[in-house]
Amino acid sequence: MPDAVEPIRWGILGTAGIAEDSFVPAMRQAGDGVALSVASRDGARAEAWADDHGVTRGVEDYERVVADPEIEAVYVPLPNSLHAEWTVAALAAGKAVFCEKPLCATPAETEAVLAAARSAPAPLWEAFVFPFHEQMARVRELVAAGTIGDVREIVSRFHFRLDDPNDVRMLAELAGGSIQDVGCYPIRLARLLFDDEPDLERTIADATWLDTGLDTELWGALAFPGERRLVFSCGFHTPHDPFTRVLGTAGEIRMTNPFHPSDADTYTVIAEEGHEEAHVAAPAGLESFTPMIRHIHRVLRGVEDPRHLAVDDAMGNATAIASLLDAARLRVGGVTG
Repeated sequence: MPDAVEPIRWGILGTAGIAEDSFVPAMRQAGDGVALSVASRDGARAEAWADDHGVTRGVEDYERVVADPEIEAVYVPLPNSLHAEWTVAALAAGKAVFCEKPLCATPAETEAVLAAARSAPAPLWEAFVFPFHEQMARVRELVAAGTIGDVREIVSRFHFRLDDPNDVRMLAELAGGSIQDVGCYPIRLARLLFDDEPDLERTIADATWLDTGLDTELWGALAFPGERRLVFSCGFHTPHDPFTRVLGTAGEIRMTNPFHPSDADTYTVIAEEGHEEAHVAAPAGLESFTPMIRHIHRVLRGVEDPRHLAVDDAMGNATAIASLLDAARLRVGGVTG
């Protein structure tokens, strides 16, 4: 019998809730992967987290994961302000990197990271998982087939309630804010479905601000070639709501959750004459991150070509976010962040 293939060995930088709730369960469900090491600035915290979540070891100092020769791939769920530094460090160490969104806090940081990625031996992905979902593949097929005619507008909300003022997503010095955390999703969705980049000279936006210059709600519009547009809002003040409509000249597609669908979610195709056909958005029990992590494992095994790499996709989101923030600041006379 052939020798068993060793699983892809992951390292995790930080003990963020998304690593616990999303990454680790999906990595196990994906198969062919193991969480070998988790790092924290507090070694005791790292050890306790490793014990609680079945990670082989917990260590103090992110560098110990990055430099570990046993680690093949690194997951970066750190605060946004630390993404650039540790993504570049992991790429320089020869690791594949799966970095939480947004990849970086600014377009300049994004370009620096992408320059490192272009010369790195292993690939870099920004953690937008929905392009790998079965639901999104089907929606893209429907759009390409002209099922709802020519798509003219995407209307998308992504809101949830965030009450803790000390949460990293509420801290300007850590590059938090609603558009960085959840508004980035409708932007990525529109760029994917329109298969194009927005005309940033036509950006429209407004926001609700903290005194620190951090946006807790933002709403706006991005114009795309062909008189198409994304109209969206995001924020931390209302209950969870990622509802999205894709509006065409002959109908529409409504998704209760395009970004992290479960089997409780649906996408509904509505024809011009009013006929509706609803479909379950995801297989029962499928973790949201699982399809993307399966893809990463297959790429690292050499059995699948990489898709949706950061070098191809990340800069468009970074520049759109910067344009929307600039437009919103101008409306209040130059709020700084």
